[in-house]
Amino acid sequence: MAHVTIRELRNRGGQVVDRVLGGESLIVTRSGQPVAELRPVRPRALDVGTLLARWRVLPAVEPDRWRTDVDAAANPSL
Repeated sequence: MAHVTIRELRNRGGQVVDRVLGGESLIVTRSGQPVAELRPVRPRALDVGTLLARWRVLPAVEPDRWRTDVDAAANPSL
């Protein structure tokens, strides 16, 4: 994990946060000692109502057609 000093965080805070937004986790150091960790916030989990609403609009799966599609896409040598 990369390190960033408190001075760099203070002077280039926007750039440091941009790195975190890009998916990088950083350790903040003071006098060479780690004091904090900056990491991207995990997205919130979807609530049950949202999941059910999305599930209701999914297209129906036809098992025979699904099998045909999988067979066509799969490598027969496997």
